[in-house]
Amino acid sequence: MRILITGAAGMVGRKLTRRLLERGRLRGERIDAVDLVDLVEAPADSELCTPHVADLSRSGEAEALVSMGPDVVFHLAAVVSAEAEADFDKGMGVNLDGTRQLFDAIRLASGAPRVVYASSIAVFGAPFPDPIPDDFHPTPLTSYGTQKLIGEALLADYSRRGFFDGIGIRLPTVSVRPGAPNAAASGFFSGIIREPLAGLPAKLPVSRDVRHPHASPRTAAGFLIHAAELDTSRLGGRRNLTMPGVSVTVGEQIEALGRVAGPDAVALITEAPDPAIAEIVAGWPTRFDATRATSLGFTAEETYDDIIRTYIEDDLP
Repeated sequence: MRILITGAAGMVGRKLTRRLLERGRLRGERIDAVDLVDLVEAPADSELCTPHVADLSRSGEAEALVSMGPDVVFHLAAVVSAEAEADFDKGMGVNLDGTRQLFDAIRLASGAPRVVYASSIAVFGAPFPDPIPDDFHPTPLTSYGTQKLIGEALLADYSRRGFFDGIGIRLPTVSVRPGAPNAAASGFFSGIIREPLAGLPAKLPVSRDVRHPHASPRTAAGFLIHAAELDTSRLGGRRNLTMPGVSVTVGEQIEALGRVAGPDAVALITEAPDPAIAEIVAGWPTRFDATRATSLGFTAEETYDDIIRTYIEDDLP
C-alpha cells in the first residue's frame, strides 16, 4: 500500500500521517510507503515516509508524484479562507489549479486510486435553514468556498468517469489547532482556547453569539481515514459528504473553557472586534444535520468540552 498526502506539512496532514503510521494498515493492506507533499518539507516520522517539496499548480509536478503509483491519495493542500479571499490569484492557483493538475495527473496515469478530497463547509453560503440538511444546495459566498465547490464537482465527475474512486469530505472548522495561528479567518476559534490554556492572552474578533460547527484534529484525521476505507458504492453519484461536528456559539466555547480550565483561563480573553473577520464569518454555516455521513459511520465529539480535553491530551505542551 502506497499513500500520497498533499498538504502533508500542515496540521491535519501531520495528524493524518501519524495516525496512519500508528495503524500500519489501510484498506486491509500493510502500509509500505507514505509520500508527503507540500510547499515546504514535511516532517518524516518514519523510514516509510518520503517528503517531496512540490507545487501542484506547476506543470509536471503532479505527474511526477502520481507516477510513483499511489493506491490512496489524500488531497489536503489548500490556501485557507482569509488568505484565499485576500489573494485571489494565489487561492485560484493552489485550491483550483493545483487540484485540477492533480486530478488530471491521476486520470492520465494507469490505475484508479482512492482519492480523499478535503473540502469545507465554506461551500455553503447564507441564508441557511437551521439545521442545514444534506440536500441543501451549496452556494458559497467566498472565493475559498467557490474553489472548494469546483473541486467537489471535479471529484464527482472524475469518479463518474472511472478515472479514480473519489470521496470528498466537508470538514467543519478544526479546533483546537495546535501550534502558531494560521491565516484562516476561523483561526480565532482555536486561539480563544489554545492561548488561554497556555496562560497567554487571546483576542476575540466576533460577537459571542456567533455559532459554528467544530471537530478536533483527532476527529478530522479519523474522518479522512474512514473515507479512505469506505465502500463508495454506497455513495452513488453524490460523492461529497458534510461531516458531523459540535455546533456551539463562541460564548459556549468560552463556557466550556471555564468548565475545563477554570475562570483564570477565561479572563485572558479580550473582546477585539474585527469587521473584516466578522463579515466573512457571518456567511458561514452554523449547524448541520449530517445524517448521511453518520449513517456511513463518520463520528465526531459530543460536546465542545470533549474537544478541549482532546487538545489537552494530544497537543498541550
